Amino acid sequence: MLHAIIMAGGSGTRFWPESTKMEPKQLLQLAGDETMMQATVSRLEGLVPADNLLIVTGAHLVEPIAQQLPKIPRDAIVGEPCKRDTAPCIGLAALLVAKNDPDGVMAVMPADHVISPDEKFREILKQAGDCVLANPNTIVTFGIKPTYPAEIYGYIERGEAVTDSSAPEKTYKVEQFKEKPAVEDAEKYLEAGTFYWNSGIFVWKAELILKALSEHQPEMFAHLQKIADSYGTPAYAETLEKEFTAIKPISIDYAVMEHYKDVLVIEAPFSWDDVGSWRALSRLRGTDDNGNTIVGKHLGIRTEDCIVRGQKNHLITTLGMKNCIIVQTPNSTLVANKDDEEAIRELVKMIKEQGWEEHL
Repeated sequence: MLHAIIMAGGSGTRFWPESTKMEPKQLLQLAGDETMMQATVSRLEGLVPADNLLIVTGAHLVEPIAQQLPKIPRDAIVGEPCKRDTAPCIGLAALLVAKNDPDGVMAVMPADHVISPDEKFREILKQAGDCVLANPNTIVTFGIKPTYPAEIYGYIERGEAVTDSSAPEKTYKVEQFKEKPAVEDAEKYLEAGTFYWNSGIFVWKAELILKALSEHQPEMFAHLQKIADSYGTPAYAETLEKEFTAIKPISIDYAVMEHYKDVLVIEAPFSWDDVGSWRALSRLRGTDDNGNTIVGKHLGIRTEDCIVRGQKNHLITTLGMKNCIIVQTPNSTLVANKDDEEAIRELVKMIKEQGWEEHL
């Protein structure tokens, strides 16, 4: 049976000041009328029943997510006591899935991607699940055909095509995973035509990923096993706090993917955007005749190529502004050059150093 695991523990620092500790990126309405978390769950409707959905997030976000997703059972939202990257998150989810469905297939995905159309996503996700059932030792991931030499994404190099009838069209063996490259390497990847952006979406059998983690990360797996054994008992909260905190952070890419050989990549038939920074708003919401993306109440003179986002009843006016990001919230305002947006993380660090936690 297919289970969906949604990883929702990110902090969305690059979307400050709107993304905060208690309302990070995945809980914001950035691309439409739904929050990114809600859209991720909606995308799975008709394919994965609510009882087969598991959301793993920070402990402080369990209540905000529960409020946004009232139809999801409360015990399907697992709160991590601290950040430990994706491998512990996935390992704990796999153990919980295997407790109830030892033969379960997991589709693992982040909560903060924009994907369309939903129908194409559901269709290919089902096909990937069927492929894993037919080939239980196989891991399936999705590659996004690159449109420019991006330095902000990891890459997947494809190998020979898979002609097995259980695999969807445009399925290939994975030659290797590549970390985020320098621009020169990204240009080579684009020119080669055999590289995909790594979507961060995986499909595998729960028992397979558990076996891989136990082999390659035995210390981490032992901590996770104690947590899973205590799930549903009075000792769960204490065990989760103690054992999860003791785990060393590591991503699933380093923990498993760089060691595992039987990996297939499907060229995604859907559009995908990981919404990594404020610039994504222009892609998602479009621009006006002056190249501006406006969300909120705004009047501008000689304003070009700007992103302006504010509260509905707060007027933002601009004069002679070019290539800027302006974001207004009730207690903080950001004004930045688009070319400097990566430094938003540095701003957040400085705010922490000042002790102004109320703005984070």
